[in-house]
Amino acid sequence: MYAFEIDRPTTLADAIKALGAEDAQALGGGQTLIPSLKQRLASPARLVCLSGVAEIKGIRTADDGALCIGGGTTHADVAAGAGAYPALAALAANIGDPAVRNRGTIGGSLANNDPSACYPAAVLASGATVVTNTRQIAADDFFDGMFATALEEGEIITEVRFPVPEAASYQKFEQPASRFALVGVFVAKYATGVRVAVTGASEGGVFRWSEAEAALTSSFTPEALDGLVLSGDGMIADLHGSGAYRAHLVDVMTRRAVAAAG
Repeated sequence: MYAFEIDRPTTLADAIKALGAEDAQALGGGQTLIPSLKQRLASPARLVCLSGVAEIKGIRTADDGALCIGGGTTHADVAAGAGAYPALAALAANIGDPAVRNRGTIGGSLANNDPSACYPAAVLASGATVVTNTRQIAADDFFDGMFATALEEGEIITEVRFPVPEAASYQKFEQPASRFALVGVFVAKYATGVRVAVTGASEGGVFRWSEAEAALTSSFTPEALDGLVLSGDGMIADLHGSGAYRAHLVDVMTRRAVAAAG
């Protein structure tokens, strides 16, 4: 580790002000940033800890029925408090281990946008809205490739608004050591159609499988996916599996998600 300054604001206004300092970086649960600091992969001069900002924590139901989750809400609290959206609560309950779930936050996960993280699939499949201190960003506009998002410097995720679907399920094929998704698929069925989002598979990060969405909107059954072929081109290939293997897992996990949701 190296020397740095740390601010511990207790209000959103103070956090935004602190992030305006030169070379300042937000610190959520620290589950990615702290290891990065230890390995010198990141070296900000000042950290702005968001854990004391009560304004960005908690879960509520909006007047339109959307489930609204504060960006500073931990995975454990999402698992315990998102009962109105069971598939999302189940996803949160299976992130990492107890230490990660009790420190990591939904806002931190989305801002980091790890290509194998679980929340991006839920946000994209749900057509959720990411709310920051300055604007609202639709899920389809938020993710911008591996470890990249539409967030600007100093922008803080204050809330994520999830439209609650008629049926949904998240199925994850875990990398057993990290419990990250080797491939994870979130399927959400709405009156307007079905959305399918895939994490862990693509070099470009989380993505929607549009062909599966069209097929499942016509018939919400695993058999509706018969005949669809997802290419292994552009898929992650590493010691855990080839691109073709991950493409096959996307099909398998999507079928499992539809069966579980139906």
